Amino acid sequence: MRDRHQSGDPSGPRSSDRRRDPPLRSALRLDRRTESPKRPPQRPVRLRVTYPSSTKIIRSAPGVSTQGTVIPRIWVYTAAVSAPLRLGEDELTLEAISSVARGGRRVEIGARAHAAMVRAREVVDAVVRGGDAAPAVYGVNTGFGALAEVRISAGQVVQLQQNLVRSHAAGVGLPLARDCVRAMMLLRAAVLATGRSGARAVCCERLCELLNAGVHPVIPARGSVGASGDLAPLAHLALGMIGEGDAEYRGETMAAADALRSAGIEPLVLEAKEGLTLLNGTQHMTAVGGLAIHDADVTCRIADLAGAMSLEALKGTARAFDPRVVAARPHPGQIAVATFLRELLVGSEIAESHKDCGKVQDPYSLRCMPQVHGASRDVLAFARTVLEREAASSTDNPLVFLDGPDGDEMISGGNFHGQPVAIALDAAAIAVAELANISERRIEQLVNPHLSSGLPPFLAPDSGLNSGFMIAQVSAAALVSENKILAHPASVDSIPSSAGREDHVSMGATAALKLATIHDHVRTVLAIELLCAAQGVDLRRPLRTTPPLEAVHAVIRAKVPAMMVDRPIAPDIRAVRAMIDDGSLLAAVSRGSSARIVGPDRPV
Repeated sequence: MRDRHQSGDPSGPRSSDRRRDPPLRSALRLDRRTESPKRPPQRPVRLRVTYPSSTKIIRSAPGVSTQGTVIPRIWVYTAAVSAPLRLGEDELTLEAISSVARGGRRVEIGARAHAAMVRAREVVDAVVRGGDAAPAVYGVNTGFGALAEVRISAGQVVQLQQNLVRSHAAGVGLPLARDCVRAMMLLRAAVLATGRSGARAVCCERLCELLNAGVHPVIPARGSVGASGDLAPLAHLALGMIGEGDAEYRGETMAAADALRSAGIEPLVLEAKEGLTLLNGTQHMTAVGGLAIHDADVTCRIADLAGAMSLEALKGTARAFDPRVVAARPHPGQIAVATFLRELLVGSEIAESHKDCGKVQDPYSLRCMPQVHGASRDVLAFARTVLEREAASSTDNPLVFLDGPDGDEMISGGNFHGQPVAIALDAAAIAVAELANISERRIEQLVNPHLSSGLPPFLAPDSGLNSGFMIAQVSAAALVSENKILAHPASVDSIPSSAGREDHVSMGATAALKLATIHDHVRTVLAIELLCAAQGVDLRRPLRTTPPLEAVHAVIRAKVPAMMVDRPIAPDIRAVRAMIDDGSLLAAVSRGSSARIVGPDRPV
């Protein structure tokens, strides 16, 4: 039997399994060169985040980007962490990575990690001491890729590593933004700190020095096929370490040698295997993709917020979010979304005004928000697990193993292949894109007078003379359609290289870059939905929506007035997008009611 359209009791038990909303950041913008938004400086927003056992304050901080990079300057949330991150001891969560990449958190090497690197290096040094009589070990005394069978003389093993870095620095496109570069540097240092690579400890120490001093090699965004790892991007990282190529220091791009000199850091002189050790791994795709997933967690919450305000403007009902309904199909994301929606929709005059209207149920884009948004959350949770596992892994080749049954060994393998990460990032791209798909359908409900429960056409009070939000919906549709193209999986593609030796690749870097672009589009679509929903709430006056949604509405209206007559909408879209990025909308939810932004405590 179908329920009549009534508000029901929107309260219900809170889920104990909701994730913490992590800090916000911008999405990568990879299609064109971007400039810093020209808007006045904003005051940092502080958001109290409640955990089961503690309370932490998340502070906003300026986004980090350099002129000409592929990420615009924005404001982001970053955890205020004063204790250094100790490699080999502290967990590399996405929050921890972000705290270094964006928050300037210092990085140190734990004592056990240092000892492991020293011990592993002894194995490599033993091969080097063997000279031309030593057994062939890939990348130590052999060539690379299709040249692996070429034996390198003992007197050329150091030159081999320098040549490798220089020849592989063939990346193309706009440079990555500073936070992505810093994440790459941290993740590569973490690989070295596992003690499986055989590089001297000074290589890891130098990466930490560069991070702590703020010296960032310029790394082109493109050029990796995701196996043998992210060779070209990591070659540019290593190039900066040896004092070649370009680097960014204190906001200026200069020759890497000058940046190192200004920071008082000596260029690294590579020894046997160390060029290969710095290049072989998945740190580009893990850095770019990990930061995008980190931010998409919050975007999911923004999607819930936008959907709740649209539901109110459209005179929808919270009845479908009843805890008994979602418990009957207990996917964790669905339960979390329904719980948050119920909290957002408590105490609405609008809902009370139409509880006996006779309408049976809402369209899917409203009624099925827990199912659709929740599925995206579940996929992102899976992707987070994969990325955090990858961050703590040894992705070098060959790897050093100590005290085995045959003694110390160096074994060639395939841990550099990015397929696990690529598939997870492709899944995340589909999940994030779906948030915009359903958001655009809610926008259509708001602007279409045949669907909007009495709202004027295109939300224009004097429609006809005014076109209202007609073309804002078209812009949302354009982004959604572009996302559908970008959501095609990169990991199903492969192209052979290196004379057929590297005959299957992951395209993981492509997966990461397009995920970041999709995420950027999704936030803009959600900004358009919030604009339309806020206009719809205005048109329902004098009735008021719920306290948390009124608080969000007030934040929007503080910078974007209601549109009574036509005006350019692009500045309004940018303004609301900035509110998504700087966290002020979620902060308003926290101020507006007892709705909590909670989840398990994740270490940073």
